Amino acid sequence: MGLARHVVCAMSGGVDSSVAALLLKRRGFSVTGVFMKNWDSLDESGVCSTEKDCEDAYKVCRIIDIPFHQVSYVKEYWHEVFSYLLKEYEKGRTPNPDILCNKHIKFNHFHKYAINTLGADAMATGHYARTSQEDEEVFQHTHTVSSTTPFRDRFEIRNPVRMLKGADLLKDQTFFLSQISQDALRQTMFPLAGLTKDFVKKIAAQAGFDHVLKKKESMGICFIGERNFENFILEYLEPKPGNLVSIEDGTVKGKHKGWFTLTLGQRARIGGQKDAWFVVDKDITTGDVFVAPTTNHSSLFRDTMRTDRFHWLTVDPPPELVKTQMMDCHFRFIHQMPLTPCTVTLNMDGSLWISLSQSIRALTPGQFAVLYKGDECLGSGKIIQLGPSEYTIQRGRAQLIAAAQLKEQPTPEPSS
Repeated sequence: MGLARHVVCAMSGGVDSSVAALLLKRRGFSVTGVFMKNWDSLDESGVCSTEKDCEDAYKVCRIIDIPFHQVSYVKEYWHEVFSYLLKEYEKGRTPNPDILCNKHIKFNHFHKYAINTLGADAMATGHYARTSQEDEEVFQHTHTVSSTTPFRDRFEIRNPVRMLKGADLLKDQTFFLSQISQDALRQTMFPLAGLTKDFVKKIAAQAGFDHVLKKKESMGICFIGERNFENFILEYLEPKPGNLVSIEDGTVKGKHKGWFTLTLGQRARIGGQKDAWFVVDKDITTGDVFVAPTTNHSSLFRDTMRTDRFHWLTVDPPPELVKTQMMDCHFRFIHQMPLTPCTVTLNMDGSLWISLSQSIRALTPGQFAVLYKGDECLGSGKIIQLGPSEYTIQRGRAQLIAAAQLKEQPTPEPSS
């Protein structure tokens, strides 16, 4: 392909993507900023935040003097991300919209638009992540303007490109990029790879990006924002009332509006109960949602799970895993949760069994098991099956002991 000269930067109207575009411009690239519209709605105060974000992105492009475009993926987001989320919720799972949005929208539709429609050599985002092919200077806090692009001919190398953690481990976002394709990764730049969030804010302040510095960090469902989840999901799914049932004695503790409004580990709002109860399991055939007293009840802790076919960022599984069918690495299923040592076993269908070094609270079907080896993010797979909880194992042991003791009791002599 030759040197990358034209880079299309995904602009969200936030500080990270704004600084990413600025750094690319300073390094001598021809940069185009593009804002993606992926959801049609007002926020809870009746303001269309998408329009405000678009305007903020446009202001940044004007300040740094680069072309600005906007593109709509509302239809694609609905069909490929949101409809899938609804189906997963109905199955009793809790999907991760941010991972799916990156996979289907940013690093598929947007990637193709940048390369094929706008004729870019690469795309860029404001994620805190890096790849095995980034230039050394990306990781320095000083950026020099050069008339000749120092970006090497990276796209012709056929070795798989690896995804690595960003320098700011508190902000590292490789978790959210764990399902993207190798083709997209090969043609993506992460200008914030070697920077901390604090340093990014300083760059933004010096560049006069005051309007984006004042904004809050984006939270909530990708492109939908912060809102009351139960109310939001009941706009799209019919209520399916059911019972909140104690996992310990089977008594009904309260009612819910639908199992899809609740996720494992969350507090269940039960009127008239003195103590807090937490969701520990669901039965979508009966509609029962099981709850337990205390936030750290043993029914919430598990140490094994199975994924669907695992998505390896380098396409093929690590040679070590192929050779022995087993590998030691690290696991997380929530962004920023501490990494947990684990052993993974490769199944014939490409799925994985994951055994953790310790039990973790509220492992959740539908979430993604994301694996790491050192600094490298290996990829992810959707959790589709959980091993037994500590509570189930404890009850099973107690029943075995009771049965053994019963067997050992002497049989009474028959009376003559």
